[in-house]
Amino acid sequence: MDDPVPLTVIDGDTETTVDVERGANLRRALLDRGFSVYGSLSRHTNCGGRGLCATCTVDVDPAPEPSHWHDAAAVRFGYPRLSCQLSVTEPTTVRLLDKVLWGQVLPRRRADE
Repeated sequence: MDDPVPLTVIDGDTETTVDVERGANLRRALLDRGFSVYGSLSRHTNCGGRGLCATCTVDVDPAPEPSHWHDAAAVRFGYPRLSCQLSVTEPTTVRLLDKVLWGQVLPRRRADE
């Protein structure tokens, strides 16, 4: 078995580091450890990690190369990534996002506002 990989999860002002199996699906690893990648409605109604509903978005660093059409668009236009389409293969930091409706995230504020 490979050595576990550290996954740092930022949820609001709280930062937690957990170990996950190398190659683990990011969405599944987060949900298994009690972190929600969904908003209030989408936690009950989502595609189950098939990359169809775009509600499990997170900010991730380092951002791996996209392997899914939605992630390719996210990279191109600067949107968050689908956690269901990412594998944890190296030490990674994930920021959970506040979702307002379905998977919609709040607009990002510029530092000068």
